[in-house]
Amino acid sequence: MQRQLIITNDGSHSISIPDSGISYHSMHGAIQESTHIFIDAGLKELLKTRNEISIFEVGLGTGLNALLTFIATAGFPVKVYYETVETNPVEDAMVTTINYTEILGRPDLQHLFLQIHQLPWNSPQHLADNFYFYKRNADVADLIFTTTYNLVYFDAFAPDVQPELWTTEVFKKLYDALEQGGLMLTYCSKVTVRKAMEAAGFLVEKVPGPWGKREILRAVKI
Repeated sequence: MQRQLIITNDGSHSISIPDSGISYHSMHGAIQESTHIFIDAGLKELLKTRNEISIFEVGLGTGLNALLTFIATAGFPVKVYYETVETNPVEDAMVTTINYTEILGRPDLQHLFLQIHQLPWNSPQHLADNFYFYKRNADVADLIFTTTYNLVYFDAFAPDVQPELWTTEVFKKLYDALEQGGLMLTYCSKVTVRKAMEAAGFLVEKVPGPWGKREILRAVKI
């Protein structure tokens, strides 16, 4: 897979795959997109009421969502259990040049950002005393869940790129892995995606999207 680093409109990096026209984040801004969708519309809702939060992320990608989650929870008396899957990890040479900690004004977290990518796969780790991190080199469709979560970041490539992941079967698997009242967030608001989520049992609502995108989907396990 040929990948190249690109700059999005908020100055933060994303990755593109030129041969297929795919990019990992919105060109309107990688950081602003992920912050709006996964942190503001999802994580912050749970931080109001919980002292433990378990998160499952579909697609580690650039590691941005994990980094933003660490930053967002650092000032709270909360334990975070963060699990993520990825089938095509970003190579180390590219990871070391990604500018997220610089753009966020947190150069002190560069070592932690590198750890997100360089810690061993398939082995539970600690990023901090209150932040447990577990990344699997696996496909979510193949997983058998043995624990439950409060929050799912569904950040796979778009349905026209990975249609096998945007199905009722996959969403039902995630529905079953969520605790009652748990949330699932995704950037994609296609009607087919919403209907697949609803068929899996979710109550799905459209919420305002980040800059450059009218709306996103937030699904609740009822």
